[in-house]
Amino acid sequence: MIWVLRIAFLLILTAMLTVTVWASMDTAIWEIPASVASHPWFVASLFDAYFGFLTFFAWVAYRETSWPPRAGWLIAILLLGNMAMAVYVLIILFRLPADAPMKRVLLREEEAS
Repeated sequence: MIWVLRIAFLLILTAMLTVTVWASMDTAIWEIPASVASHPWFVASLFDAYFGFLTFFAWVAYRETSWPPRAGWLIAILLLGNMAMAVYVLIILFRLPADAPMKRVLLREEEAS
């Protein structure tokens, strides 16, 4: 299962980096037209994304045991979104052996043992 997750999160990271570079090369984020930025579905999508980021961060805050890493990951997640989230999960996945049980991914290290 760890290998499947490694591949999945590498694909997510690659896709997010690719689409972000592509979009950035086309239009700078500060040049988004007001008609787009104020569209109700754009606003709803931003709320959805950021509430998802905060939901993921709740797990990060649980898993990390001190405030400096928590704060760093919160900033990274809020600024980079799914790219930071994929990196966080990949760090965990590549620290584990390929045959590790899922509880080693999801729980704090001392609780997963």
